[in-house]
Amino acid sequence: MLRSLKFLSPRIQFVDYLETSAANILAAAKEQGLEGVIAKRRDSLYQPGRRTGAWVKYRINRGQEFVIGGYTPGPHGIDSLIVGYYRGKDFVYVARVRNGFVPALRRQVFERIRNLVSPTMPFVNLPDEHPSRWGENLTAEKMKECVWLRPEAVAQIEFLEWANTAPTCPMETSATRVLKSVRPVV
Repeated sequence: MLRSLKFLSPRIQFVDYLETSAANILAAAKEQGLEGVIAKRRDSLYQPGRRTGAWVKYRINRGQEFVIGGYTPGPHGIDSLIVGYYRGKDFVYVARVRNGFVPALRRQVFERIRNLVSPTMPFVNLPDEHPSRWGENLTAEKMKECVWLRPEAVAQIEFLEWANTAPTCPMETSATRVLKSVRPVV
């Protein structure tokens, strides 16, 4: 009956709904490379100006392993990880990662990497003096606060988008994936 109505604006449309599990919807969205999913409870009513919890927005992140080349110290051992990847034989800085670190994970990661401390900065492209959209460039001044590591530990990092050489949005660590590994990550 509603579908028989004609609207004056093409911006108003009826959309089909899906009755399936959230896991199936997310898997389909990931397979299609979508940015995320917005859903609402079928029995909920629209309530202008109110946040009722009936609508849910789920962002789909991309993820990749990155090599940990350093960190900035913090109250639980680590404030941020400094990560990169190998381009040929060059170890290239990508970003500092702070998001996704709860205190317990900061302590756990610190225990895994504390024995990798090195006097040598391992990245070929630092200092990074180019202005960053997110303010995460690692300048010579900021580098004075860093503790450098032998690049032997790998972390699973999540991000929303990837540009030519680096993620284009803030990154966060996946909660459990910091591994020691000697294989290069490219």
